[in-house]
Amino acid sequence: MELALVLYAVGLAAACALASRMLLHFFQLESYQFAGYFRCLKRNLPRVLIPGALLACAAAALHFALGDGWIAGLLLAAAGFGVQRLTMVKNAKKPFVVTARVKRLWGVLTAVHFLLLLPACWGGWRWLYPLALPLTLALGALAAWPWEQAIKQLYLRSARKILESRPDLIRIGITGSYGKTSVKFILHTLLSEQFQVLTTPSSTNTPMGLTRVIREQLQPAHQIFLAEMGARHPGDIKELCRLVHPTHGVLTSVGPQHLETFHTLERIKETKYDLIRAVPPEGCRFFPDDGGICRELYDRTEGTKRLARVSPGEPADVWAEDIRVSPEGSRFRLCTRDASVDCETRMLGKHNIQNIVLAASVCVELGMPLKRIARGIQQLTPVEHRLQLVPRPGGITMIDDAFNANPAGTACALEVLAAFPAQRVIVTPGMVELGAEEAEFNRRFGEQMAVSVDRAILVGPRHTAPIREGLLARGFPAEKIHTVTALSEVPALLREWVHPGDTVLFENDLPDNYSE
Repeated sequence: MELALVLYAVGLAAACALASRMLLHFFQLESYQFAGYFRCLKRNLPRVLIPGALLACAAAALHFALGDGWIAGLLLAAAGFGVQRLTMVKNAKKPFVVTARVKRLWGVLTAVHFLLLLPACWGGWRWLYPLALPLTLALGALAAWPWEQAIKQLYLRSARKILESRPDLIRIGITGSYGKTSVKFILHTLLSEQFQVLTTPSSTNTPMGLTRVIREQLQPAHQIFLAEMGARHPGDIKELCRLVHPTHGVLTSVGPQHLETFHTLERIKETKYDLIRAVPPEGCRFFPDDGGICRELYDRTEGTKRLARVSPGEPADVWAEDIRVSPEGSRFRLCTRDASVDCETRMLGKHNIQNIVLAASVCVELGMPLKRIARGIQQLTPVEHRLQLVPRPGGITMIDDAFNANPAGTACALEVLAAFPAQRVIVTPGMVELGAEEAEFNRRFGEQMAVSVDRAILVGPRHTAPIREGLLARGFPAEKIHTVTALSEVPALLREWVHPGDTVLFENDLPDNYSE
């Protein structure tokens, strides 16, 4: 092969790797999972074809103008950088992070492009090659997969050895379809009244996320490690338990979350219950009494277990009485079989009292006095982006519940919003990752919304169509529903509609790979 064609292949390979930045961002948002990435391609089909189409046009133009020599290859590399800048996700809600893994993948991807382009350079269709960018990224990731798995296992073994060297460390695993991050931070605040506690930050709940926390932050002074455990596929919790070996397990909820990957509620239930199975005989298992799946799992569990509840009925191990909820926070009486104490918190909603009582049941089991637990409850602040009360200039109240949305969470958010006076406005793109039932869940969301809000701003006309249907089905005025294509259009509407004393609820904020 002529040297000029080889140099041309090098330039086009570099251009393809550079132009794949948006696709690599989507792959990262899908946690480097191939199934999720291909679903993302399907959802965003016209959008994901743009980088390859632009680069193919540039390659065709340079071919007819300059041929396929080294100059054309150099210009193509520059064109690839230009395509990257044009197509990268602007103002990303979760920015693209150039991690060590991304750097390795970019290197492998460039090599894969070069190897595929060498035979292509003999044919007359070489400038069409960039059209396959979405698929060649998957091919590059597949080529890098064995190496990435070897690196992953190396770090996991290192983290396991660190934990094995700390047999005194109390390791508490926390999982659930929703509420696990809130319960984790509530538990951290309460336990910190008496113990030195290491907690996984933010929503860190993957094997590599926990591994990094263990390797970089665990100190000899720490007495308790709180490990949030997330799952999008069957087997995910088992993998996390093999890493952490929890001494206690907390189940916060079981519901229709991530149905897109789990497919059935039964698979979600069994996956979450893997944490309870992993707790050793001498450990304790903690459940909320939801009157549904969690209560069913509690009843079938053998060994030491504790039940927490807020609803009236038979006493549990820890429960709440005399609950008073207002826009300013909540008051209740925390009870055990032996004692009780009055509590107050700035956290909003009855569901947060359930989270607090569940966390308190862990504290009671670890020997904390009720008065110390109550002092911790008074120190609680809303978790960021989870029913967080944010006063705004001009006497307007904003409730930030933008982190995530699920059928149970949206119902709780609407219940909180309904307690506020004056005009109540909701801004939402609806719920995702609910599989075949997603449209029905969003329609019910609209029906529930109709009795709790005065105005609705729906973000994304296609995805929120079922919400609109639900609103109209309940007689909500059509003129008080406004649909926008992007969140950036919302501030202008709020300036027009919202006045002092009004309340605005931001319910969910879809990641960039779900934006319309």
